[in-house]
Amino acid sequence: MTARVLIVDDDPEMVALLARGLPRRGFEVLAAASAAEALARLDADDVDVVVTDLHMAGLDGLALTERIVGNRPGLPVIVLTAFGSLPAAIGAIRSGAYDFLAKPIELDAVAVALERAVRHRRLTEEVTRLRRQVATARDGELVGESAAMREVHELIARVAPTDASVLVTGESGTGKELVARALHRQSKRAAGPLVAVNCAAMPEPLLESELFGHVKGAFTDARGARAGLFREASGGTLFLDEIGELPVGLQAKLLRALQERSVRPVGGDAEVPVDVRVVTATNRDLERAIEAGTFREDLYYRIDVVHVALPPLRARGGDVLLLAQRFVEDTARRFGKPVTGFAPAAAEKLASYEWPGNVRELANAIERAVAMARFELITVEDLPEKVRAYTPTTLTVTGVDPAELVSLEELERRYILHVLRAAGGSRTVAAGILKLDRKTLYRRLKAYGVSDE
Repeated sequence: MTARVLIVDDDPEMVALLARGLPRRGFEVLAAASAAEALARLDADDVDVVVTDLHMAGLDGLALTERIVGNRPGLPVIVLTAFGSLPAAIGAIRSGAYDFLAKPIELDAVAVALERAVRHRRLTEEVTRLRRQVATARDGELVGESAAMREVHELIARVAPTDASVLVTGESGTGKELVARALHRQSKRAAGPLVAVNCAAMPEPLLESELFGHVKGAFTDARGARAGLFREASGGTLFLDEIGELPVGLQAKLLRALQERSVRPVGGDAEVPVDVRVVTATNRDLERAIEAGTFREDLYYRIDVVHVALPPLRARGGDVLLLAQRFVEDTARRFGKPVTGFAPAAAEKLASYEWPGNVRELANAIERAVAMARFELITVEDLPEKVRAYTPTTLTVTGVDPAELVSLEELERRYILHVLRAAGGSRTVAAGILKLDRKTLYRRLKAYGVSDE
């Protein structure tokens, strides 16, 4: 068991004894000669367990234990004392100590106590993580049986066991984080943490510290060291949502972290190795962002090893009612209401609505409907006003087949492929006609599923 131990004792001989003996038993030893020095070390370094003498000048071992337990409740403290009396042991345990050992000590006994304390800490962290996972497991599943979603599920199943970087794209509310959770759950890293961060949710200096960590004193409010999310996700998956909003200044640092598999904390001068699988997501067109100079092309290629494109809800057919039924069951259980499904007219309204807010909008609509429901089945009157009032429109233009009225994006795709065919398949010629550089054209064709041949 490799773990980092902080020894706190004003007796140099005791510190030297432990510093010599514990590394041979698999522990890395840090030392502090006083409680004040120990608190400073804890601000600067991550440790797995603290061993402190009971009687020291200044702040004693009991007061230090209370301070550590108050500020870091998951960090176990073992108290040593030459006075192995029952009152001293009771005082240590009441202060929050994990264990109590009497001097003179035996190194083997200390090592056993340390192993128990480290196992206890890691088990506590794992139980906490699993409780969170169980609490969100049902909501965290990616649901869908449409042809479009079957393709997504199949792609996830193929890619999840690898460590390949995955870029998930799709409109807002389509469930991009659920793809990240599915990739993590089906991966070899499933026992490790899944750490998520929204790159658009905080300013650049704070986001840099959040991702890469910082050392004590790196900036005005950095009163202690912070590991950062890359290190917190070690052994697991790091999900970077809204990657298209990542400030340009951080893109180079992220690229280096992905290439070198190491991070440099803000204010630090050493690289720290990290072992994470990175999944990113965006609702932006990153290729256009590259053309506009707001997203690095080399970073794009690094994160887009595998591309999962989530379809909008309006393109998922029967998945609307499948998801709606799932949301009814979950919401009725939470609200304690005997609602079981939909009246036919309500189901028809749900199926015909366009859902511009995608799955997120559907979930909110069903939550509202369950709250309003007076009967076992949800009626049209229980649905939100915009869903009730929605009427599918058929656009008719003289001499034009409505099926030919397509989006600007689809029109662009058809034109690019038309030019490529007219150019005899030559990408160089097609790029010249389209006034696109070749890399941009290659990216567009890749997105359209056109092979290199």
